[in-house]
Amino acid sequence: MSTQDKFINRKITRKKFLKTAGKLGLATFTLGIFNYQPKIAWADEEDLSKVVPIASNNPSIVWIKSECEYCEKCVKVCKDKQTVLGYYDNSDGKIICVNCGQCAMVCPEKAIIERDHTARVWQALNDSNIHVVVQTAPATRVSLGELFDMDEGTNVEGKQVTALRQLGFDGVFDTPCTADLTIMEEATELVKRLKKEITAPLPQFTSCSPGWVSFCEYFYHNFIPNLSTAKSPQQMMGTLVKTYYAQKKGLDPAKIFTVAIMPCTAKKYECQRPEMNDSGIEAGNSSIRDLDAVLTTRELAKMIKDKKIDFKNLKNSSYDTLLGESTGAGVIFGSSGGVMEAAVRTAYYLLTNQDPPSTLLTWTAVRGLNGVKEASVDIPGFGKLDVAVCQGLGNGRKALDQIKAGTKKWHYVEFMGCRGGCVGGGGQPKDGDDGTSDETLKKRSDSLYKIDSNKPKRLSYKNEEVKKLYQDFLGSPMSAKAKKLLHTEYTAR
Repeated sequence: MSTQDKFINRKITRKKFLKTAGKLGLATFTLGIFNYQPKIAWADEEDLSKVVPIASNNPSIVWIKSECEYCEKCVKVCKDKQTVLGYYDNSDGKIICVNCGQCAMVCPEKAIIERDHTARVWQALNDSNIHVVVQTAPATRVSLGELFDMDEGTNVEGKQVTALRQLGFDGVFDTPCTADLTIMEEATELVKRLKKEITAPLPQFTSCSPGWVSFCEYFYHNFIPNLSTAKSPQQMMGTLVKTYYAQKKGLDPAKIFTVAIMPCTAKKYECQRPEMNDSGIEAGNSSIRDLDAVLTTRELAKMIKDKKIDFKNLKNSSYDTLLGESTGAGVIFGSSGGVMEAAVRTAYYLLTNQDPPSTLLTWTAVRGLNGVKEASVDIPGFGKLDVAVCQGLGNGRKALDQIKAGTKKWHYVEFMGCRGGCVGGGGQPKDGDDGTSDETLKKRSDSLYKIDSNKPKRLSYKNEEVKKLYQDFLGSPMSAKAKKLLHTEYTAR
């Protein structure tokens, strides 16, 4: 079949017809004399069943009607892969969205995009009375370069830091620093569950993917007690900037504006959850939020381009100290299986008082793009620790149903809302109309694992800044103060 025949025989909108006809050199024909006109089936441009329902006040994503071609790709990914749409009764008009942004990733136009936070960030940067601090997620350093014509998976960590300083941020911190902190809290919590020192069920579930957390709250709220109460690294950093950092620098928390550079649209929702104001409560002003804005990787690239910064030719610079040191364990948070691998490294130490074996520093069983991965490790004095890693919410649903049925009895399960983990997040660069290819996801993940392998420290409990944080401020993992500032609760929805 010729290209023209393929074009004519498909169901399209009038807008798409005119756009594509022009590319094929058919724009001079009118419908009245166009030979294939009877074969054209116009898509109903008002048929909202062909579009993922997005509420006007959705905190993470927006639908732009004028750009929509009603191609149904968003519907398919939400229904078939993420298993959200169609898995609830919306006869009363209720819309459920877990904010993962995978619909935006597969949109071939610009009909579904992230909720823009750039304006509020520019406003803060231009206010001399505001101290503006930014943190960068591990996955952004291996994807941002793609938006400046660099190879997939290129590590642009140093250039990203330099660009953020040129944009005017007063402090530039590394989210993997608080990923190490998250591991200290979450691994300690896991060990306490294993030893029955706290009344919380097994398996313990990870809690750093806000799309997954929402999914659990909506569809599997009976499993909420299984969720680790540890906040995500993003939210731990936001809290500490307006408490620990503010005290160290003599700053008023009310005059600090915190920004996170994230690969994830759901992080925009997470920072607006009502309970994410522990730093404000600590300061006696509950209106203070732990985090004020989240920029996706795509939004950061736009700001860099708007500022006309020559990103490819920037020199490398380093993160600020105080909340800038990270280990390899903190960096691999950006890849599916990374949280599990990092946490088990530390859990092994907490259970044995010995560093983990080399096999746990390259734990291939939990790496890769398989939807559900299972592994086990023998821990001296404890026995066999059984774990699972799930990526994509449809795969998470399968694992949860197995746990519910009693056919799987893991001790610890990692859930990530998106395929590949954070490297495939809803705010990442696309490499085609279908989102991000497996090849690109692998290159990004491989780059993170390479960073880990080259780090002088690869165990979260050896992060000196985290040690000092406990010594000077928090006391110990899961202390009263740590629970107050670094842990949270969830809501059955």
